[in-house]
Amino acid sequence: MSKLQLPADDSVALRVTHSNLASFASDIRVSQQTTVEALKEKLWKKTGTAVGSMRLELRDEAGARVADLDRDAAPLAAYSPYDGYRLHIIDLDPSSVTSGGWLEDTSLVEKYTISDEAYDKLGTNFRKFKEKMVSKNPVSDDKQSDNHMEELCANIKVGDRCEVEPGAKRGTVKFVGRAEALGRGFWVGVQYDEPLGKHDGMVKGVRFFECPQGHGAIVRPEKVKEWKCY
Repeated sequence: MSKLQLPADDSVALRVTHSNLASFASDIRVSQQTTVEALKEKLWKKTGTAVGSMRLELRDEAGARVADLDRDAAPLAAYSPYDGYRLHIIDLDPSSVTSGGWLEDTSLVEKYTISDEAYDKLGTNFRKFKEKMVSKNPVSDDKQSDNHMEELCANIKVGDRCEVEPGAKRGTVKFVGRAEALGRGFWVGVQYDEPLGKHDGMVKGVRFFECPQGHGAIVRPEKVKEWKCY
């Protein structure tokens, strides 16, 4: 068997990098019988670097240059590649599509701009769509959330026994209503049976209810999953 006579399964796995594309990396598996020219054709489709402007270097796993693939008619096997070696593409064309970094840095790409006047003249645009949706749904998300919490609180009364999630912590409802000091919407104050709380009913200097220290908690109404006598 001559040096270049290879078994049927002679493919090799190689990593591909590019001189102009710092963030580009691709793994390919290729037959060692593939010519350098055919390999360049394959890489042109992946990177955009023209075959005539492409120089290939074979590098080992540590990044050291092993050989220049400088004979287009030669098979890849002539350069003795191993799995894990790297094909490094050097783009020799200063006006190549890969030069200048704009394929990777979008800040270098000229952005399309349009004046507010021209935008408003468009038959359809996102601004008109948003205004249309608001007119159909005038109630804000915050208002809808408030309404939902108020509906939940309508079924919760001070003195009710309850369970609070997560953890199914049992206790007694001590407060139901708004608590602006804690945030918009409705809240439920609970005195836990066990010292599982964080306070004694006073939060941020505001007294909402009284209970032993460490037994108090104020939660959103949806956390009160059950309220019934035991």
